[in-house]
Amino acid sequence: MKTPSKPQINQSPLIVRLLLMIVLAILTFIMSSAILSLPENAPGLSEKVFNNIDISGVTNPVTAVLLNYRAYDTLLELGVLLLALLGVWSLGGATQKKELKINPVLSQLSRTLVPILVIVAGYLLWIGAYAPGGAFQAGAVLGAAGVLLFLSGWKLSPNFSGFSLRLSLVAGLIIFSVIGLIFTFMSRNFLEYPIEQAGFLILLVEAAATFSIGISLAALFLGHDPEEENQ
Repeated sequence: MKTPSKPQINQSPLIVRLLLMIVLAILTFIMSSAILSLPENAPGLSEKVFNNIDISGVTNPVTAVLLNYRAYDTLLELGVLLLALLGVWSLGGATQKKELKINPVLSQLSRTLVPILVIVAGYLLWIGAYAPGGAFQAGAVLGAAGVLLFLSGWKLSPNFSGFSLRLSLVAGLIIFSVIGLIFTFMSRNFLEYPIEQAGFLILLVEAAATFSIGISLAALFLGHDPEEENQ
């Protein structure tokens, strides 16, 4: 009689893990070398930031850097967040088919906290020009309000789960880009605000970004396109 042959173990996961460990080790070495090679007393750019704060449109140096001095990076961050959401939607999350049992305590808690979170988000948006705050902090709080609503069994209306939702998601990126492009037709660089209108334009960009960031974070928590539930 032939002895039953032992099942062959697939070695590909082990090889993948070894390759991943090698890549991570190389990246760790590169990053560690870069950090250790930094000078002990680097002057940085803080002096230039404070010397030009009067022409930035805001008095908070962090907001001045994020929305004026290096607005390119912030614009790309909005794009990365949108791409992350598109990636999640493209995977096709598991749509909830059965009705959730609504917890009355959580439902009452959401009715109390969501309005407060919206007010806090508005405060963080406004105060960002003068103190720690801004679009990403306000958007995170707004997204938390959306997560709390989803946990309490709230569902998005079909009227707002299609084009309206997509327009809300890209509103921050579009308004940011349009404002930057407008000044290219006025012999200025992209995202180079006029000193007189810098404060208002930064607030406008942050308001649109807060709206889009909050909705994007809540949509990431949901894990799938809400329009699929209505099909």
